[in-house]
Amino acid sequence: MLLQGITVIDLTRVVAGPCCTRTLADLGADVIKIEPPDGDLLRRGVPKAAGVAIGFAQQNAGKRHLCIDLTKPAGQRIVTELCKNADILVENYRPGVADRLGLGYASLIEENPEIIYCSITGYGQTGPAAQRRAYAPVIHAELGLIALNARERGTEPLPEAVSHADFAVGAQAATAILAALVHKLRTGEGQQVDVSMAETMLAVNEWTAVEVNGGMADLISPFRPGKAAMLKLRDGSWIQAPGNPTTSIFRVAKALGKSAELETRGWIDFTDTQGRDTEVKLLMQQWAAEYDDVETFEAALESARMPLGKVKHLSQMAQEDWALARGAFSKIDVNGTEVTIPRSPMRFSRAETGPASGSYLRGADNRAALRAVLGYSDEQIDELEGSQVLCCEHPAE
Repeated sequence: MLLQGITVIDLTRVVAGPCCTRTLADLGADVIKIEPPDGDLLRRGVPKAAGVAIGFAQQNAGKRHLCIDLTKPAGQRIVTELCKNADILVENYRPGVADRLGLGYASLIEENPEIIYCSITGYGQTGPAAQRRAYAPVIHAELGLIALNARERGTEPLPEAVSHADFAVGAQAATAILAALVHKLRTGEGQQVDVSMAETMLAVNEWTAVEVNGGMADLISPFRPGKAAMLKLRDGSWIQAPGNPTTSIFRVAKALGKSAELETRGWIDFTDTQGRDTEVKLLMQQWAAEYDDVETFEAALESARMPLGKVKHLSQMAQEDWALARGAFSKIDVNGTEVTIPRSPMRFSRAETGPASGSYLRGADNRAALRAVLGYSDEQIDELEGSQVLCCEHPAE
C-alpha cells in the first residue's frame, strides 16, 4: 500500500472530512477516526446494517474507530498523545473549535513540529465568513451552483440530490495533504493546510471564470451541459445527449439523414436555432422515438461521433459489466454483515487500493488501538471507560 506507515488522526465528521480520510485509508494510511460520545452525525442515517448506517460505512471503511469525549481534559490528552507520532491530522470543525479543545495547530506542533494539520471548513480559516456554519446545500446555494442550474434548465431554483461540495472539497483536501506529505518527506517540515468548500466550488465549476468575467452575453457555445437533451426511446428508456442541442442538432440531423427537416424549418446553421430550445428538443425527441433502444440510436449517431448516456439507477451499478471488470466495488464487514461499497477510483501498477477493513460501531477499536499505539494497559482503559472519557457502543444497544 502506497501510504503504509503513515498515521492519520481523523477528527472529521459527516461527509467532507470523512471522504478525505477515506481516500487516505484507501491508499494504505492507518486512519484513526475519533468520534464524540454521541457519534458522527452521519451514523444517524438510514438504512443501517448491523447497527451502522450504510452511508457512514461508505465514508469510514478502512479506519480504526475510537470514541473519545474531547470536552474532557483526559480525552484531549489521549488525542495529543496520538498526535505525537502521527503524520497527519484532519479536522472539519469551525475555526477556533479545535483550539478551544486544546487540539489546534499551534498546540500540536509543540508536541510534533512535523505534523501536517489539515482543516476543512466552509469559507476557510480567515476572512469575514470564516465563522459561518456551512453544509453542502448552503455552499451549493451561495457559490452559484443552484442559480446556474436553474438558469440553464429554465426552472425555479431546485436543490441538488448529491452533496457535491462535500466530496469535491474532500478530494481537494486529500490532494493538498499528499502534496504537503511530499514536502515533508523532502524537508522534514510539517505545515498547516487550509482548504475551503467555497473556494473548492469555484475551482471545480467550469463556468466560474466565464461568469466572473462578464458571462456569455450573446455568444453561442456548444458546451452547455445544463441544457443537454433528455430523450425517450421506443422501449421507454431515457438517454442524455451531451452538449448544447441548439448547436448539436445539425450533427444529429446529418447522421440520421434528417437535414432536410431542418432546412424546411429554415434552420441552416446554429444562429437559426438560438432561443428555440424547446422546439429543438421536441424535434430531437421525435427522431429518438423512431429507435428501439440505446444501442440502435447510438449506432445511428456513430458518424456524428456523439456518445449517449442511458439514464440508470445507482442500484444497478454494482452489476454493470465495466464495474465488475474493474472491481469498482468492495465487500466490507460491518459487525459481521457484508456490505457493498465503492472501492476506490484510483488504480496503480505497483499498489492495491481500497479499504483494508470494514466499518464498525462507535469505539469498536478503543481498546485495541490504545493498547497498540499508546501502550495503555487494560486497567487504564477500564478507568477511562469508567469515567466516560472513552465511550463504546455495543451491538445490543
